[in-house]
Amino acid sequence: MPKTGKNDHARKEELPSTLQRSEQKAQDTFAKTYDSALESYDNDEGRAARAAYASLKHSYEKVGDHWEPKENRGPSDQRAREGLSSSASTAEGVDANASKEHLYKRAQELNIDGRSKMDKDELVKALMKANEAATRRAREES
Repeated sequence: MPKTGKNDHARKEELPSTLQRSEQKAQDTFAKTYDSALESYDNDEGRAARAAYASLKHSYEKVGDHWEPKENRGPSDQRAREGLSSSASTAEGVDANASKEHLYKRAQELNIDGRSKMDKDELVKALMKANEAATRRAREES
């Protein structure tokens, strides 16, 4: 996983593939949080990665095979809102707290069939599925 210095950018090849395809600020957010959490959590890489993703999801949402800045900062789903003790499921980077209109726009960008008839929860699930498929394709191509 990433290691950064005070003003260094994370080494791109050390980042998860979805972040390698994202803007530098998203990469830096993840890497700096990961490195700090790794120190705080006695080198527990799993816990550090969860903290880094939580930080990233506060400002970014997963769109296809990469991360893009969110319209509004804040928790991305119920689990993020409730914290570690939450039993809610994660939306895997989809900004489930965004408006239905925003989710619909994202579904349009990803060419999700049937989106006009979906409610908000269905859009979130469809976006999660489309993101997973796009990430899988991108990994196979590289």
